[in-house]
Amino acid sequence: QVQLVESGGGLVQAGGSLRLSCAASRIIFSIYNMGWYRQAPGKQRELVATISGGSGGRINYADSVKGRFTISRDNAVKTVYLQMNSLKPEDTAVYSCNALLGGSSYWGQGTQVTVSS
Repeated sequence: QVQLVESGGGLVQAGGSLRLSCAASRIIFSIYNMGWYRQAPGKQRELVATISGGSGGRINYADSVKGRFTISRDNAVKTVYLQMNSLKPEDTAVYSCNALLGGSSYWGQGTQVTVSS
């Protein structure tokens, strides 16, 4: 089965940094569109950043994280990353990895990010 496993979450102070990783298995990783999403308590899940598969590697960010977060991927090790700098308390959420190709969509179980004031 397709498997996505997130890691790198934790507790940090405002202004700090974290690097999230999402490792994929049993997937032709290079052709999948990858994304990071987050969900805070009582809120709907929202898109954070995406990076397309195949040629081009088009990247998009939510306005709230643009300039602070960076998404990247390493197809050789089937991993997508989210570098998060200048973290704010409002970034606190469970961050989940998504793989999308045509009609197929897969999710990891998520990793908790908590930013203290």
